[in-house]
Amino acid sequence: MSSMGLERAVDRWGVRVVRTQVGDRYVVEEMRRGGHAFGGEQSGHLVFLDHATTGDGTLAALQLLAVVCRQGKPLSELTRVFQPVPQTLLSCGVRARRPLEELPEVQRAIRGAEESLGREGRVVVRFSGTEPKVRILVEGPDRIRNDAHAREIADVLAAALG
Repeated sequence: MSSMGLERAVDRWGVRVVRTQVGDRYVVEEMRRGGHAFGGEQSGHLVFLDHATTGDGTLAALQLLAVVCRQGKPLSELTRVFQPVPQTLLSCGVRARRPLEELPEVQRAIRGAEESLGREGRVVVRFSGTEPKVRILVEGPDRIRNDAHAREIADVLAAALG
């Protein structure tokens, strides 16, 4: 669920972002499968597979400090390469848990948002792994539009799943 801004920032260095299901387990599986040394999640779990197999905040801080030292520039300057893309994240409580693919009205709402955003945005709708909720992420250049799309999807989900 990392920002599209990350993809845009690293693309200029020829780095490709690979997306997985949410969860360190899936990130590490893909890192091993693809031979990737670095992975992480928007939650801040950063995995440096050459050093550890789990997210480690201290290791991430030391790696960042090493980059700052090597570059000889302040962090504020180094982070200018990243322009975040506005995101809206909603959690919608549900009574029932049915595959989203079986809910045509939900699929229509998701497709409508995706078509409206085009290549400038994306929509991720998934069940929480720990709570009776659906997470709705809408990312695009306009926060107000993102909010409206997310709210529409949440309303359709609430009607479909209680």
